[in-house]
Amino acid sequence: MDIELAKTFLAIMRSGTFIEASNRLNVTQTTITARIKTLESNLDCQLFIRNRAGAKLTKEGEVFASYANSLVQTWEQAKAHLTLPKGKVDAIRIGTESSLWNPLLLDWITAVNYNAPEIHISTEVTEVEQLIDLLDKNKLDIILLHQPCYYSGFTVEQIVEEKLIHVQVSEKQTPDLFIDWGNEFRRDYDAALPNKRQASLSFNLGPLALKFMLKNGGNGYFRTRVIADHIASGKLQKVKGSPEFSYPIYITYRTEKSSATLEKTLTCLKQSLALNTQWQV
Repeated sequence: MDIELAKTFLAIMRSGTFIEASNRLNVTQTTITARIKTLESNLDCQLFIRNRAGAKLTKEGEVFASYANSLVQTWEQAKAHLTLPKGKVDAIRIGTESSLWNPLLLDWITAVNYNAPEIHISTEVTEVEQLIDLLDKNKLDIILLHQPCYYSGFTVEQIVEEKLIHVQVSEKQTPDLFIDWGNEFRRDYDAALPNKRQASLSFNLGPLALKFMLKNGGNGYFRTRVIADHIASGKLQKVKGSPEFSYPIYITYRTEKSSATLEKTLTCLKQSLALNTQWQV
């Protein structure tokens, strides 16, 4: 069977409409409709009931869903295994947003490389929307994010309860720095401190902002694990009376992709988090 037919079926099932499936697969709605007609003809049954609300699986469609998942997963595994480097027996594809690669992703892949050298690792650092799209299209196995994405077929786990706290350089408290930690942080920040966004300097990369502040002085919001050593040494101090913001970290992976390799990779992540409670960036 043409694997694209199974992928199209799954895209409709997960998105709920033929239109959204065509957007996800970057093909026309006519192509989507033709593929499903071909698939239904091959299987000799109707897979979807279409109405104004979208597309709903028939009983036959519900039965076929697990087979379609297996077909696509087996195909992707076969492609990955055929291109594995010598000495590797399996592969894992990890994605993260830019604020998490250093040091979290770095520590994680270091742990996998040391504890499970038979696993080939590939990584992707990009925007959140792109990561979710790549996971949805089965081009990533697991992603690391600050915001949970509760999509159909995704498993979400919180792995770190992190906070953003207001700190300043002990010897020079200015200038004011605004670090953009994402949509949720901006919303909470504006609600708590509506007149504070107009800072002297703005950054969208936390490590850069921290290095600038340590070198030149100033104040801003940073992750507790990153600045713990600097507070302990006296280089930085907490700004009294400032609100703190929750900034947890989540892992997301496709529920049907659970495997021994995935579990081994997740164990390495949890071990690296336990060993590295204070992050160096």
